[in-house]
Amino acid sequence: MPLCHNQSAPVTDSRPFTRREMLQRAGGGFGLLALSGLLGTNRLLGASAPTAPAAFVNPLAPKPPHFAPKARSVIWLFQEGGPSAFDLFDPKPALERYHGKRLATSVEPFFGNLGPIMRSPFAFKRYGQSGTSVCDQMPHTAKVIDELCLIKACRADSNSHAPAMYQMNTGFTRPGFPSAGAWASYGLGSESQELPSFVVMPKFDGTKGGVLNWGAGFLPGANQGTLFRAGNNPILNLRRPADVTDAQQRRQLDLLRELNEAHYARNPAERDLEARIASYELAYNMQFAASDAVNLAAETAETKSLYGVDQDRSRDYGSKLLLARRLVERGVRFIQCYPNEQWDAHGDLKGNHGKLSGMTDQPVAGLLTDLKRRGLLDTTLVVWGGEFGRLPQSQGTNGGRDHNPEGFLMWMAGGGVRAGYHHGATDEIGHRGASDPVTVPDIHATILHLLGLDHQRLTFLHNGRQFRLTDVSGQVIDKIVA
Repeated sequence: MPLCHNQSAPVTDSRPFTRREMLQRAGGGFGLLALSGLLGTNRLLGASAPTAPAAFVNPLAPKPPHFAPKARSVIWLFQEGGPSAFDLFDPKPALERYHGKRLATSVEPFFGNLGPIMRSPFAFKRYGQSGTSVCDQMPHTAKVIDELCLIKACRADSNSHAPAMYQMNTGFTRPGFPSAGAWASYGLGSESQELPSFVVMPKFDGTKGGVLNWGAGFLPGANQGTLFRAGNNPILNLRRPADVTDAQQRRQLDLLRELNEAHYARNPAERDLEARIASYELAYNMQFAASDAVNLAAETAETKSLYGVDQDRSRDYGSKLLLARRLVERGVRFIQCYPNEQWDAHGDLKGNHGKLSGMTDQPVAGLLTDLKRRGLLDTTLVVWGGEFGRLPQSQGTNGGRDHNPEGFLMWMAGGGVRAGYHHGATDEIGHRGASDPVTVPDIHATILHLLGLDHQRLTFLHNGRQFRLTDVSGQVIDKIVA
């Protein structure tokens, strides 16, 4: 029925809505949204405009650095347990003067039973143009001492092994965060699509804190460390079953990839799917490339002797470091190598540090020598150090030392650091940093910087926050960068 021309304008109700009226009027809209969702889930609505499926992106594909790097790869010689700086590289004459005396300090021992000041059981000499002091337990390292950059006043946040291990590896004293190797892999990808980007060679009986020391945390799973072992079988389950041909395995992987990529296209937010797809392909490629990489029999007798592989005490660690060099040659980005025993000398420091030095001295010196003669040291950053150091006081009745996170030593070599340089110093008894102290975030920021990564820009959004390896602190140690 047509409107009459003289029909009056509709009356407008100027009263505000009551809460009940507002819910009544708006509720219909919410109900329609819910109905639409249900119908769409059960495919009862008409087809909507097609959306492009999410494309699979290999999380290990090479990525450009933030700026020109000085190092392409890292070999981290992790000395688990806490080596004593003033018993290896940084002697303190005051320990001789105060030997047997109790000094008034604010030391909080980890295990208690803290005794008087104890001098080092080892003798020292100066070596190289740098005049660096080295104890008599490390004659091979003494020969390459001018390659080392000593960082003498490091500080960690915990005097307990596992939390300190987590911090040194991940930047946090609590577990569950991405490790430094995972961050490097995430930031740069891999130069090799046939080997992992991040390889770990742990202690044979396990490391304090376990696999979380080299985990990926909330980063894509493909960035976590892959375990290699010393010996004739470094990678478990490397070869396919004898009754499966290469063609059959390739067809199986192609089908798995097709199914996984289809699932990923429907669920692009599930980042672990990328890692799953990449891991299958990497495992297949490793069957061919890894067999060659881990074949130490291809090395000459001279090279094996250089690393101490021909001696019982250094064979295991020498094999790990020789394998590390072979992996660097093949494009592996980040490698961690742990000795099979700990520097945790709560008793008999002389016996403990003497044994660990015998296990590691020749392999470490051999690695630096071999990298240099092959032209790899300039582009390979070698890092040496533990989760903390040891106190100047004695512990127990047979000459041990307790944990000390307040002042310990690490060293770096190659990869863009100043060779023969000493950075910072601890006090006269080696307890705390006295000049140019360095924190764990500073160490991480420097490692990333040498790889061409800005630690403040290398971030990952997790739980609504941008996380980074250095958390909310950390500065590049500019004085050690060449």
